[in-house]
Amino acid sequence: MTEPDRCVLPRVPLMSGEAYRESLRRLKPRVFVDGRQIDSVVDAPELAPGVNALAYTYDFALREELAPIALANQTSRAKVVPRMLHVNEAAGDLLNKLEAVRVLCQETGCAQRYLAHDALNGLAQATGAIDDASGTREAGDRFRAYLAHAQDHDLAIGIAMTDAKGDRTRKPHEQPVQDAYVHVVRQDGKGIWISGAKAIVTGAPYMHELLVMPSRNMGPQDAAFAVCCAVAVDAPGVTIVSRVAGRPGEKLEHGAALFSRKYGQSTAVVLFEEVFVPWERVFYAGDWEHSHILTYSYATHHRHSCIAARAGFGDLLIGAGALMCEANGFDDPGKVSSLREPMVELIKIVEGFYACGVAASVYAAPDKYSKTFMPEPVFANIGKLLLATQIYDMHRLAHEVSGGLIVALPGPDEDHNPATSASLSEVLRANPSVPYDKRIEAARLIEDLTASYQGGWYSLISLHGGGSPAAMKQEIWRNYPVGSKVELVERLLERGVLHDPNRPITQNREPGKCCDNGCSAPGQAIMAPLTVQRTRGD
Repeated sequence: MTEPDRCVLPRVPLMSGEAYRESLRRLKPRVFVDGRQIDSVVDAPELAPGVNALAYTYDFALREELAPIALANQTSRAKVVPRMLHVNEAAGDLLNKLEAVRVLCQETGCAQRYLAHDALNGLAQATGAIDDASGTREAGDRFRAYLAHAQDHDLAIGIAMTDAKGDRTRKPHEQPVQDAYVHVVRQDGKGIWISGAKAIVTGAPYMHELLVMPSRNMGPQDAAFAVCCAVAVDAPGVTIVSRVAGRPGEKLEHGAALFSRKYGQSTAVVLFEEVFVPWERVFYAGDWEHSHILTYSYATHHRHSCIAARAGFGDLLIGAGALMCEANGFDDPGKVSSLREPMVELIKIVEGFYACGVAASVYAAPDKYSKTFMPEPVFANIGKLLLATQIYDMHRLAHEVSGGLIVALPGPDEDHNPATSASLSEVLRANPSVPYDKRIEAARLIEDLTASYQGGWYSLISLHGGGSPAAMKQEIWRNYPVGSKVELVERLLERGVLHDPNRPITQNREPGKCCDNGCSAPGQAIMAPLTVQRTRGD
């Protein structure tokens, strides 16, 4: 398909933020927040920051100037679809997704809908492998039909992957409480019934549907737990027990939460009690041999997206840190080494892990069965590992350039106290060109982002969201071509050792890579393995 042809593809119907809110009013999920049942999710103050964040993603996709990153050409359907519901067809799709998520998170802190993108791409790979093994198209056809349904209705899809897990030393079938993992309890010609608990479901109350996926590798005795299906958020038997999204309506010590009162996200435990799922919404059930494919592919896609999400959050810290430097009297922090050094360190951290996301996109390769493009796993996992462990340094550096004022401010009521406000505005003003209230506003924003409940939440979700650092280290070691490095050194030492496929440290080998069309070819290059491997003596 030529580039002019791609430009005239018809768009699927896209919702606005307001249309998304109205769509939630038509749903009746069973939701509890802080012990109280919520009658209308879209009208509940406790969930407003989460609904606001999702509504923003819908309006974002309608902005024509953002169309190159907010929308995508799904050539398999010959339609333009929302980026967050797109199955990647090229390395450029991954780069555009990365940029879209970063821009979204600059505004909302966490875009949330990108989890659906990651899951749909992972599911494309899993169903492709299942069909190859079975010699049919059944799993893939169900997935493709669901993908079209999600795109045509512009759905917000929550990802129900992390099981409650119970005793971590036991496999799913060994759990004394079977509902610690979601599992199939019975099935017939119409569909399946599932029960169990998913422990961490982002944005569950204000989604349209939930995509239920297994959270680990399975053995033959765990076949009942190897289930992947789509469930309406208000299906009978579904109960959502949710945290508050952000910090709406709190009277805080240092003033209103300037960011998290507007945008935030909830996380929820979702309980499934014999929930019926028709076969057309079941992508696999009992295929324990393939459960690891979805777990691995989703994790890789999701870690790639997390890189962009925290880069957007890092942009907020960089901008707020620079504002505080100015408000504290340093118009040009670049001229003051004690400010320039931590600001550059903050920039280095943010752009460093984002660069890993770019590399993971450029080095992406098509999946063998689905042809969906997968981020290069080493770079994706390194980028996620860097942000997971350096989020605390990002907060520290923002504190370093801002000073102690961000947690030492008088309470907001003093801004209107006639006995104190005039004096405070006089003595707490630093830069003559920056009014007192603007300095205080920047300080309170940094407090909200880094030195509050919400700041701690962002730290923890960055550390464990998408998997623990240990899981990422395991994936880096599993995928990194250590064997190639060993053989490089052995050639230099002229050892003349022949390659032994059973030698543990040389099993993982990889040749160099080059653009598939040559580095001078126009268009989006795809990195591909060289056809000629190096041998000793080259």
